[in-house]
Amino acid sequence: MPLSASQLEAAWKDYKVYKNPDARIELINHYSYLVRITAGRLMTALPGGLDREDLIGAGVIGLIKSVDQFDFSRDVKFETYAIALIRGAILEMLRDEDWVPRSIREKLKALDRTIHDLEVRLNRPPADIEVAEAMNLSEQEVSELMVRLGRTNVFSLDDVIPGSDGDDYIHFVELIVDEDANPSREYEGREIKRILGDGVDHLPERERLVVALYYYEGLTFKEIGQVLGVSESRVYQLHTQALNRLRNHMRTEGAALPSVSRARTR
Repeated sequence: MPLSASQLEAAWKDYKVYKNPDARIELINHYSYLVRITAGRLMTALPGGLDREDLIGAGVIGLIKSVDQFDFSRDVKFETYAIALIRGAILEMLRDEDWVPRSIREKLKALDRTIHDLEVRLNRPPADIEVAEAMNLSEQEVSELMVRLGRTNVFSLDDVIPGSDGDDYIHFVELIVDEDANPSREYEGREIKRILGDGVDHLPERERLVVALYYYEGLTFKEIGQVLGVSESRVYQLHTQALNRLRNHMRTEGAALPSVSRARTR
């Protein structure tokens, strides 16, 4: 049975202040639903053949880490913090498994670089035809790669801050919720959130709508497609384009934040 608000508060205090291991177990059991929700949402964006139980197993590790690291005295929802770590643990497991063929991964990296380079050079989002010409591909091939990019990289607003090597991503919520309560990191977290919000505001209208419906309204890609009157694959493409633009925006605007590349999810 889920804990009441008063029971939750008591459990956090028992664990964090008095180091009661039974309270830790209570908290993990109470918040276990976050693992099921996060794993289920990721399953809709992943290729077939993956075992849901493997995702849940990895997510449990993230949940345990979030319970152990969370500072309950700060004015931040635990659910927000936990979902980022649960998702990060699942994605780390998938990266370790390397379930994307190397040939496809290289094409996706080339697509990502091309979009970024064109956006910088043109000072606007490139059209599909421009990406296709730059890569010497057809528009259909670029469209298919966009869909594949959305399915394989499983981008999220939790991941859009690029790390120092350009391949890994940082959960910006970990910069906002820092167990060390470092004032400079708190400032950095607020600045990153501001930059991210500015990036969302500058998305093309349809991409901004997809982001709002997916992250704020909780709709699936299939449901968003029904709202917009387009296919589920087209929603994947719009979502991928939006997250690519946000990554590029964070990469450019966040360059002045020197510690971002060091603030990796641990």
